[in-house]
Amino acid sequence: QVQLVESGGGLVQAGGSLRLSCAASGRTNWNSVMGWFRQAPGKEREFVAAITWSAGNTMYADSVKGRFTISRDNAKNTVSLQMNSLKPEDSAVYYCAGGRMASALPTAYGYWGQGTQVTVSS
Repeated sequence: QVQLVESGGGLVQAGGSLRLSCAASGRTNWNSVMGWFRQAPGKEREFVAAITWSAGNTMYADSVKGRFTISRDNAKNTVSLQMNSLKPEDSAVYYCAGGRMASALPTAYGYWGQGTQVTVSS
């Protein structure tokens, strides 16, 4: 089993920044990729960013490119999402997820955290 715990959400004004973290524990060697997804009320869960544990290869949704940066700390088994220039439409519950292949599809990830709320006020 893999446990994922997110932290760092909160309320911020438009144009501000937040940094989310995801701590992974358990059988973390099962996960080759860590991803961040988000889900706003009434909307489907959508891909935000992903990173491979080994090479640190990244992928981003077009909506966050140039504003968000995903990174990992292999020694601490943590993945972070630095979010800059936040917009009200970035408001959502953000989830980290672990999987075996980099993908923008939620179904490719087998482990999920509980989520952390991000609210961006206008």
